[in-house]
Amino acid sequence: MLEHEKEVWEQGFSLVAGIDEVGRGCLFGDVVAAAVILPQGYVLDGVNDSKKLSEKKRDALYDQIMSEALAVGVGIVDVDKIEEINIKQAARLAMKQAVEQLSQVPDYLLVDAEKVDLEIPQTAIIHGDALSQSIAAASIIAKVTRDRMCADWDEQYPEYGFAVHKGYATKHHREMLLRYGPTALHRKLFIRKVMAQLEEKETQPQSEQLELDFI
Repeated sequence: MLEHEKEVWEQGFSLVAGIDEVGRGCLFGDVVAAAVILPQGYVLDGVNDSKKLSEKKRDALYDQIMSEALAVGVGIVDVDKIEEINIKQAARLAMKQAVEQLSQVPDYLLVDAEKVDLEIPQTAIIHGDALSQSIAAASIIAKVTRDRMCADWDEQYPEYGFAVHKGYATKHHREMLLRYGPTALHRKLFIRKVMAQLEEKETQPQSEQLELDFI
C-alpha cells in the first residue's frame, strides 16, 4: 500500500498526508475527516480500509497511528453546515479542516477520491483507503473518531441505536425514525425520502409493503 507514497517521495516530497472522511452516507450526525502524515518509509502492519477491519483492530491501529504518525489532524462539520452547503461540500470542508489541524504543513496530499480546497499538490485516488497506506490510516482515525461520537449520541438518544448502526439507513434505524421521528441531529434533506417511504409503507397492505424498496 506504499506505491502511491513512493511515487510522491521519489519526486522529492517528504511530508505526505493521507486524507479520508467518514459519515458521508449517514442519515444522522456530523461528517468527520482525518489527515495523517506518516514517517517516510514507515510500514503500518495490518492497515486497510477502516470498514474492512474489526473494531478491535481499528482501535489498536488508531492508538498506533496517534503514537507514531508525524502529525494527525481531524476535521468535523456538523449537521447544520451539512444542510447549508450539502454533504459533498461538507465532506470537502472537513478534509480541509483536517489538513489545517496538522501540526506540520504537508507538501503533498493523497486524497480518497476528492479534491481538497488548498494550494497544496495533491492526487485523488479512487478507493484510496484500500490502495494507499496514508489514506487508510486517515480512514481509521476518522472512523474511530466518529464511532466514538456515535457512542455519545447513543447515550443522548438511546432508542435509536446509534452506537450500532452509526447513523446509516439500517432497518432498525428506519423503524426508529418512524416510531419516534427525527432528532435535531438527523439530516433533514437525507431523511425526507426515507420518511416518505416509511409513511407510505404504513398505509399499504402487507402484501404491498414487501414490494417497497428502501434506500
